[in-house]
Formats: sequence, C-alpha cells, structure tokens
Amino acid sequence: MFFDSHAHYDSSQFNNDREELIDALHKEGVDLVCNIGCDLSSSLKSVQLAEKYDWFYATVGTHPSDTDKMTDSDLTMYEMLSRNPKVVAIGEIGLDYYWDNSPRELQQQRFRQQMELAKKLKMPVVIHDREAHEDCMKIVRDYYRDVRGVFHCYSGELEMAKQLVKMGWYIGMTGVVTYKNARKSVEVVQWIPEDRLLIETDCPYLTPVPNRGKRNDSRNLRYTAERIAEVRGTTLEHVAEFTAQNAKEFYNIR
Repeated sequence: MFFDSHAHYDSSQFNNDREELIDALHKEGVDLVCNIGCDLSSSLKSVQLAEKYDWFYATVGTHPSDTDKMTDSDLTMYEMLSRNPKVVAIGEIGLDYYWDNSPRELQQQRFRQQMELAKKLKMPVVIHDREAHEDCMKIVRDYYRDVRGVFHCYSGELEMAKQLVKMGWYIGMTGVVTYKNARKSVEVVQWIPEDRLLIETDCPYLTPVPNRGKRNDSRNLRYTAERIAEVRGTTLEHVAEFTAQNAKEFYNIR
C-alpha cells in the first residue's frame, strides 16, 4: 500500500531491532522502501539492505554535512555501486547551511560532482536542501535538463515548488506536514499536481503527529498520508496509491 521513498534503516537507532522491525513493516502495509545513503559507509549498508530484502531499494551518495570527509575515491565507489540493479538514485546530496558542518564552497563542489555522476549514469538524484534554497536552485538549474530529482523533506516556499515542478522535478513530504506550524508544507500539498508528490518518513527522524518525539519508522507513513488526504480533500487510500506510483516512476522501479 505504501512506498516509503526516503528512509535510513542503516541508522544505529535501529541496531537493536532492525530485522524484527523490517519484517513488521511488510506485514503492516509498507510495500516498498528506498534506503538512502549519506556517506560511503551508509551507502554500502543501504545496498546490503536492498540485497537482503527484495522490497528494499537503495541510493548512494554523500550528504552535504559529510562532504568534509568525502574523497574522490568515494565518487568512484558510488559509480561502481550504481551498477547494482537495486541502486536507483544518487543521494542524498545537496546543501545544508543550517548545521554548516562542512564549508559551503566544499558542499557546492561535492554537490556538483555528484550531479555530474548522476548525469553520466542517467540516474535521478535525491536532494537535501536546508536553509540553502537559493544556492541549491542555482545548481539544479544547471543540470535539470539532464538530471531529474526530488527535493526530499521539502522546506521551501510555494513559488520554489512551482519552479521545480515546471522543471519536471518532484517534491517529497515527511511527517512535518502534520505539525501545527507546517504552513508552507500545507500550501505546497494543496497546490502540487498529483504526479509530482512523494511521501517519506526520513526515519528515524521527523516522526509525525501523533507519535512525534518517538523514533520514526515506515508504519507512521500513514499519518503523513492522512494529513495530505485531509488537505487535498481525498482519501488515505488514494494518496497511498498515487504517491507509491510516483515513487516507482521516479526510481524507475517496474
């Protein structure tokens, strides 16, 4: 029923019950999961999960906050890993000016290098953009004709979402849309064309209401879908169906 388009089950927060939890997910209506790489180590773990579970897929890439530790050999490894048919995108990549854990110029350099890799491999990208909208859009505009992508955990204004959709890109919504202060997210959800929206948990983070404050997992995806259905005046089942189809299209899963 649900496709969790962005999860981190390689996280140490799942070390004590990972296998039991993943087995439970599949029994409770989560049909597909894409586990997202954030550096070389997590990318390798994501691929391992995708190889272990036939309903898991993986991405490979370096998160902007980890670009200070990224090496050129990591790019070579990402290219090699991308030959695995269970690897469906490059990501998560982008810019993070909130934490600023890596120098901004270096973040931009590594972002462009990974966009170049996606262009070379003809693969989509998963974008992390936190308080870096202008610079992210500048780089995306340089590549959007050759690379398609999703802005995961979208935090921009409606106007930026309209620009991305016009370029043929996707918007990913998390449990944030259930929060009381989620005005921007609600505006985007109200407007966005049905075929451009993905839903995700970003677990173990961003747990939706009513479980906010607890560790997140894909079973909570229904609360995000319920809120989107409420905002759009449709049903939970319809949101689950079209967002799952969109994620399959985006990740080229047949």
